[in-house]
Amino acid sequence: MIARNFFVDGVDLLHPKIDMAGEKSGIIGAEFPLFNYLIYLFAELFGYQHWYGRLINLCFSSIGTYYFYRLIKALFNKRLALHAGIILLSSIWFSFSRKIMPDTFSVSLIITALWFSYQYLKNGNFLHLLLFFLLSCLSGLSKIPAISLLSLLVVTLFVPQICTKRKIFLYISAAISFSIIGLWYFYWVPHLVNTYGYQLFFPKTFLEGFIEIKAYLPELAEKFYYNSLKSYVAFIAFVIGLFFFVKEKKRLQTIGFISMLITFCLFILKTGSVFPLHSYYIIPFTPIMAFIVAKFTSKISSNIAWTVISLILIEAIANQQHDFFIKADKEYKIQSERMSDQWIPKTDKVIVNGGASPQSIYFINRKGWTLKNNNINPKTIDSLQQLGANYLVIDKNYGQLNFKVDSLAFENDNFQLYQLK
Repeated sequence: MIARNFFVDGVDLLHPKIDMAGEKSGIIGAEFPLFNYLIYLFAELFGYQHWYGRLINLCFSSIGTYYFYRLIKALFNKRLALHAGIILLSSIWFSFSRKIMPDTFSVSLIITALWFSYQYLKNGNFLHLLLFFLLSCLSGLSKIPAISLLSLLVVTLFVPQICTKRKIFLYISAAISFSIIGLWYFYWVPHLVNTYGYQLFFPKTFLEGFIEIKAYLPELAEKFYYNSLKSYVAFIAFVIGLFFFVKEKKRLQTIGFISMLITFCLFILKTGSVFPLHSYYIIPFTPIMAFIVAKFTSKISSNIAWTVISLILIEAIANQQHDFFIKADKEYKIQSERMSDQWIPKTDKVIVNGGASPQSIYFINRKGWTLKNNNINPKTIDSLQQLGANYLVIDKNYGQLNFKVDSLAFENDNFQLYQLK
């Protein structure tokens, strides 16, 4: 939505705009729209299409996987890096790297930033420091949970061989990056919410988050034992790998793992019930889990290791195979804009029974309100008419109205369109 509004209305990175804010301007307090802007650039070159974000995310996620491999290879060994990279590719990364969502996109940026931080600490090249700063800043702006991976830099405090001056410059760069990210999320986003009245984030205090999460402990556990790696075989390998990890008693590795775990747990508490109820919030922790799995497979014989990895690949990809296809029962939505163009003027507002998801109103390509079917009633329709609603769109696949509305303008197998008077 934000990308398409850039394309239609012009680019304003400080005021991203959605379509489902009803009578409001549509300006929303959300992530910095870097990912959306890249989609817009493709649209400027080739005309607007829905799928550009998939290709962009796939490219960046592939780059992130490459630097994940390179970083582990440089810090450990090639075998461990290869195993970890393959496990990452078959995890939740497999499906979400091709979705129009900034989760793997942002984590890829931070992994690449970590690679350049390593290069800077190694050779002192200020270009690498600059790339670290830019990538870490853009990563956190795109999706703030990604910066939890920067907690791994704590390890450098305990490495006396690293030049102190380089450490200081790296920490200053990270602090400036944090400040810019904080300015966006803790100053500008609240300003947009207060000014334009549409809120996307509902952050919790740590106590509120803890109380909410207690009611969803099974769902929370599932994010770790299934959603992250998408394979029960992989999780078993993770548990065994964790045993090897602890047994090794490598001080720096332990410090890095614990710092990341603590940071990520704090993030979980801040999101409250949102984390256990959404599969993709685990993504920043998935590279750590892939690394731990590889700690196990790299310790056993090559034949057994590749057998285990093959089983993980087969199970994980089989559990995500549905992502190769458009669901047959959803394909009709792609055609809904044709109905809009025929019957609904571009400037008119609509009420859609699409629920909390923005998908239906996006494909209809009109601005307005999206409500759950059971929240649409004569009183609601009347009040939204007063706020400018011109049409009511009922997606029959979500259920039909249990009351009569006059002025049916159009009907087919999937939609009923009413012109409100």
